[in-house]
Amino acid sequence: MGAGFSGIGMAIRLKQSGIEDFTILERAPDVGGAWHFNTYPGCRCDVPSHLYSFSFAPNPNWSNTYSPQPEIRNYLRRCAEEFGIRSHVRTNVEVQAAAWNRDDQQWEIETTAGTFTASVLVSGMGPLTEPKLPEVPGIESFAGKTMHSAQWDHDYELSGKRVASIGTGASAIQYVPTIQEQVEKLYVFQRTAPWIMPHGSRPISDRERTVFQRVPVVQKLIRESVYWSKEALVLGFVKQPRLMGALERLSRWHMRRQVADPSLQAKLAPNYSFGCKRILPSNEWYPALQQPNVELVTSGLQEVREHSVIDSDGREYEVDTIIFATGFHVADPPVADQVRGSDGRLMREVWEGTPRAYLGTSVPDFPNLFLLLGPNTGLGHSSMVYMIETQIEHVLQAIKAMDRRSASTIEVRPHVYEQFNQEVDTRMQGTVWETGCTSFYLDATGRNGVLWPDWTWRFRQLATQFDEGAYVLSAAAPTPAGR
Repeated sequence: MGAGFSGIGMAIRLKQSGIEDFTILERAPDVGGAWHFNTYPGCRCDVPSHLYSFSFAPNPNWSNTYSPQPEIRNYLRRCAEEFGIRSHVRTNVEVQAAAWNRDDQQWEIETTAGTFTASVLVSGMGPLTEPKLPEVPGIESFAGKTMHSAQWDHDYELSGKRVASIGTGASAIQYVPTIQEQVEKLYVFQRTAPWIMPHGSRPISDRERTVFQRVPVVQKLIRESVYWSKEALVLGFVKQPRLMGALERLSRWHMRRQVADPSLQAKLAPNYSFGCKRILPSNEWYPALQQPNVELVTSGLQEVREHSVIDSDGREYEVDTIIFATGFHVADPPVADQVRGSDGRLMREVWEGTPRAYLGTSVPDFPNLFLLLGPNTGLGHSSMVYMIETQIEHVLQAIKAMDRRSASTIEVRPHVYEQFNQEVDTRMQGTVWETGCTSFYLDATGRNGVLWPDWTWRFRQLATQFDEGAYVLSAAAPTPAGR
């Protein structure tokens, strides 16, 4: 389910392993996942290009050290073609529900294109799948244009419009500087000031690209150096949060260098520990907020009316357009409302408000189901593609174990699941994410069910050294005569 990095990567590795009987169901008209849907102006990845790609499919032709969205989308399209899995993709097919059939020992998947059955089901529906809107009175009554950053309407003309931009997260810091020159007035609603770091983005020269094409090992070495430089941040995020002090000082210097007004500095100064929320890189954010047609609103969105928005101080702003940069359902993934296990319960009912999985991949009572980028596989410092590839290898080993044992089902043992998640919660204690801020990392119970609280190489070590004893494998039942 899903044709982003997870689905495309899974399909490629299945094919490379000699498995051809698989189908990818994708609700969009093309592959790309989050990079198909997120097309807002200025959209780019905030992980360095050389690390944000499959290890088995390096791209020597990136135009920038931080890739723009169209290049990442085209990279995934190219991977689907070059690795021969395009014919396995069914686009414009949305999964509506999936349930385990205990009698037939298979998954039944209801979609907009009918019912599919599968012996193994892999969810590649990532955390940036379903846009999240704030619960603000009056949104339905607004007479102007509304859109979420992940559902950008490129046919809508922003020129000369009065715009309210809600949120100051990863999407907003990219599109606000881009649209600022077009609009008549831009009100930026900030609930919490983000920590902003200087951006190291730069164009990659033709000469560099030629070297990458002719001597691939050079790009591989750069990828390795980028990985380890990012991995070093785990020391501050997880092991010793006090080590984040140097980066915090750099962030404050960056703001003071770009913002001279002390009163604006005060509004833009975060009031929580550095790293507790997602750290954002930008050289354009602070300059954009100081343009004559931009106003930073720090009192929060309280209400929406027919032609205006109201902040929590009661001030009214007349606007033509509202853009929501309010994130996604990350800690409450939509897949939990679609998948029913062997006991008939939805995954949401099993989780009871706090998503958990063994290695972010497997949940008891959901046989032959694997989650890619499931609970506690998120990263605040490095490339999610690294985690995706790691989980894919784990799933492949699980499938091989089923073949080796002639098993029809594989299911994680409940005590293994519980023990793993207890260890995750223990490791989470004392991390920078537990210092008191409110973030999208926290679920309805206040638990951090999104991030992996350790080295990524440690996750790879755990997931790829496949422990067959962590699972119950059941042999296929004999086929009745006449069937």
